[in-house]
Amino acid sequence: MTGLALLSVSDKTGIVELAKTLVEEFNFQIISSGGTAKTLQSAGIPVTKVSDYTGSPEILGGRVKTLHPRIHGGILARLELDSHQQDLQTNEIRPFDLVAVNLYPFEKTIAQDNCTVEEAIEQIDIGGPAMVRASAKNYAHVTILTNPARYDDYLQELRANQGKTTLAFRQARSAEAFAMTASYDQAICRYFAQINPESADYYGIGGQKIATLRYGENPHQKASWYQNGSEAKGWTSANQLQGKELSYNNLVDLEAARRIVCEFPSNEPAVVIIKHTNPCGVAVGETLFEAYQKAYNADSVSAFGGIVALNQPLDAPTAQAMSKIFLECIVAPDITEEAKAILAKKSNLRVLLLSDLNSGSQDNIKAIAGGFLIQDNDTSIELPDTWQIVTEKQPTETELQELLFAWKIVKHVKSNAIVLTKNRTTLGVGAGQMNRVGSVKIALEQAGEEARGAFLASDAFFPFDDSVRTSAEAGITAIIQPGGSIRDEDSIKAANELGLVMVFTGVRHFLH
Repeated sequence: MTGLALLSVSDKTGIVELAKTLVEEFNFQIISSGGTAKTLQSAGIPVTKVSDYTGSPEILGGRVKTLHPRIHGGILARLELDSHQQDLQTNEIRPFDLVAVNLYPFEKTIAQDNCTVEEAIEQIDIGGPAMVRASAKNYAHVTILTNPARYDDYLQELRANQGKTTLAFRQARSAEAFAMTASYDQAICRYFAQINPESADYYGIGGQKIATLRYGENPHQKASWYQNGSEAKGWTSANQLQGKELSYNNLVDLEAARRIVCEFPSNEPAVVIIKHTNPCGVAVGETLFEAYQKAYNADSVSAFGGIVALNQPLDAPTAQAMSKIFLECIVAPDITEEAKAILAKKSNLRVLLLSDLNSGSQDNIKAIAGGFLIQDNDTSIELPDTWQIVTEKQPTETELQELLFAWKIVKHVKSNAIVLTKNRTTLGVGAGQMNRVGSVKIALEQAGEEARGAFLASDAFFPFDDSVRTSAEAGITAIIQPGGSIRDEDSIKAANELGLVMVFTGVRHFLH
């Protein structure tokens, strides 16, 4: 008996080639619906429409077409049971060997500007997930294909097993199918949670594995990389031009670099050098080359083996400067042909292009025992006109811009965080210390004599005036901090006594 395949796909990639091979090489009969049937007919492939096969027309504008006993009976039948065989015979239902289904492009639709709720709802697939789940449940007898990339694998299975598939292959495709429907439903769940936050009692986390990484943070830890949803975005959409495969630590550091470099507009050349998720050098300049030189010179020792992010296309002079030291990764929105040729000589260097550096998730998820925590990512930007100048000495406009530069960076440094800057370049970074005094000392020691005339940013308030006095002694000109301590007056008094500018932002930026 000929095989029977049900093909109903939104993504038509490879479907004509699959159907043609099934018919010509394996003598399959094809059942199809809607746009898929039209695509196959246009290609000259014999196909029976679902409505003709079931004897029931598509209704409600296509909302109902595959929800029929002849379809789902043929998918769900347990062929080893006599009772099921009898039902099939009585109702003139043939069992399906193959179901190839992918779903309406819900995520692509909601990603479009000005997408309405009504438009989004019409892209919620009903019949598709029902067929996918039914087929995946009955993998003992049915092969379910949800990914066009698997079509060739399926045909190879048929060729290797006299027109059949192995149980192991069907089981693997079943697991893939359930993961796909789970991810699809979670995308819908997240969408409704965004448009109606009061209803967000459930949060779905799902993704498709795109890579098994060599290891995690350390060689004894296993790690994998997953993509949220069916649409590649963020790092899954990046184009790696060269270099070794990305590691777990590479990806974590790349994300930290991306978040910082996004603080600066694309018309302001900015370079970020990251080491272990903390910035060791950040600078802006008149040119990208100048910004890189400033960022590198800020801490050339730590820059060795670092991750570099740029907010403008990588040019030849900057690439030439980068090629002189060992770096793990470089990411930029684009690259010139000259720069590409320069970096190609360093074959192990990972070079990535991420055209949309701002394509980050809105949610920050952290696993804890028995569950997980969710918070908004810290993307707030406080501008000088919202700050409170609490000292007698007032900052100039140039000084305010320097403080803004420091403030943009300190929010991305592990708490307790202190950042020193001058000429819109980092000079010293105190990160992750158990007390703020320790972070201040580290940043000042790193800056050395350059601390004179520099600017200091603190991610949270100073609980005492000791750090203010230490900073003034080192030559700091101005301090920016959230304020909010019960001893703020002590810090303000010390700043006035020592002739410092002090600005309160009213916003804390802890990063744990």
